[in-house]
Amino acid sequence: MRRIVESAKLGFVATVCEDGSPNLSPKGSVRVYDGDPVVFAHQASPTTVANPRRDPRTEINVVDFLKRRGYRFKGTAELRGPGDPVFERICGWILDTHGPGYPCHEAVLVSVERALPVDSPGYRFGHASEGDLVHAWAETYRVS
Repeated sequence: MRRIVESAKLGFVATVCEDGSPNLSPKGSVRVYDGDPVVFAHQASPTTVANPRRDPRTEINVVDFLKRRGYRFKGTAELRGPGDPVFERICGWILDTHGPGYPCHEAVLVSVERALPVDSPGYRFGHASEGDLVHAWAETYRVS
C-alpha cells in the first residue's frame, strides 16, 4: 500500500459537505504517516478542510495511473496545525519536494478504518499483466 501511495503522485480526497453531498478534491500531498494513518496537506482547499471540522468521515483514493492499481482508504480525519509533529512532517516534505513558496496551512491526518484495493478491470477481465497495462497506458499518455 505504501508503495502505491508514494508512487501515485496524486490522490483524491472525498469529504462530506454540510448538505450531505460529496466533496472531491485532488491532492498531490497524500503520504503514509507512521503505519496506517494517511496524511495530506491543506494548501489551497478551504472546503476540503472545513468539512471534516464538522463531519470527520473521509475517503482517500490513490491509484497508480500506469499500473491501474490503488487503494481506497476510509477513515476519520483530524486537522493538525503548526507545532504538531504531523504538520511539521508533511509541511517539511512539501518544502523539501517543491521548494520554498509552497503553502501549508494544516495537515489532515486520516486514521484508516478500512482499506480496499482498487484494480483495473483489465486485470480481471482482460487477462492483462501489470507490465502489459503499464506499457499500454504509458503509450496512451506519451506526450510528443
